[in-house]
Amino acid sequence: MSEISIVLIEDHDLTRMGLKAALQSSSTLRVIGEAPNGTKGLKLLETAKPDVAVVDLGLPDIDGIELTRRFREFQKQTGDSATKILVLTMDHSEDAVLAAFAAGADSYYMKDTSIDKLTEAIQATHTGNSWIDPAIANVVLQQMRQGIPETQQSDQPKTVKIEALPSEYEQVLETYPLTQRELEILELIVAGCSNGQIAERLYITVGTVKTHVRNILNKLCADDRTQAAVRALRSGLVA
Repeated sequence: MSEISIVLIEDHDLTRMGLKAALQSSSTLRVIGEAPNGTKGLKLLETAKPDVAVVDLGLPDIDGIELTRRFREFQKQTGDSATKILVLTMDHSEDAVLAAFAAGADSYYMKDTSIDKLTEAIQATHTGNSWIDPAIANVVLQQMRQGIPETQQSDQPKTVKIEALPSEYEQVLETYPLTQRELEILELIVAGCSNGQIAERLYITVGTVKTHVRNILNKLCADDRTQAAVRALRSGLVA
C-alpha cells in the first residue's frame, strides 16, 4: 500500500502530539503538517494538499465545520478534489453530524475510539469509502426515515428519489429510484445488520438480500454499504 499523507488540525497540543506519534507508527501513514486552529489549518490544507485531513470540530476561531465548508469551496474553485476530510470529534449530536456531512466531510470519527480504528478509518477515507462511526449510525438512520413519504397511492410502488447528487447519479436514480424494500434494507445496513440478519427480519432469503444490496449500491453509484449510507445522508432524501 502506498503511503498516505495526513494533516492534523487539532487545537489541544497533547492530543495533536499523541495522534501524530500514534499515526506515524504505521508504515503506511505520514503526517506532513499540523495546525492548532482553523485559520492556520485552512491555509495548511490549501498549500500542503494532503491525501487526508483529520479535522477536529471544536476548533477556536473557525470551527471544523466551517473549515470544511471553506476548503471544499477552495477545491471547487481550483479543481483539486484529491484531499479527503475525516472529522474527529466527541460530538455525536444530530446537528453536528448532519452539519459536518453537509459541509463536505467524507468521514465522521469519534475521539473515544481506538487508534487502530482511526488508522482503519483514514485508510478507508483515502480510498474513497466514507467511514461512519457506529456511535452516529442512529443519526444516519433517522435522517433516512425522515425522507420516506407518509402518503402515496396504494396501487403504486413506494419509491424515494435522492437529489442534490452529481448529474450522472441523478440520471440513474431518475430511471431506477429506490423502492420501499430497498429503503428498508438500506436502513438495516446502516443499523449494522448482516445479510443474514436482514433476511431474518424481513422474512426473505439471503440471496434476495444480496440482490437488493447490489441494486442499492448500483443506484447510489456506491462502492460499498458505508459509502451508500453516507451518500444518501449527504444528498438528502425527499418525496
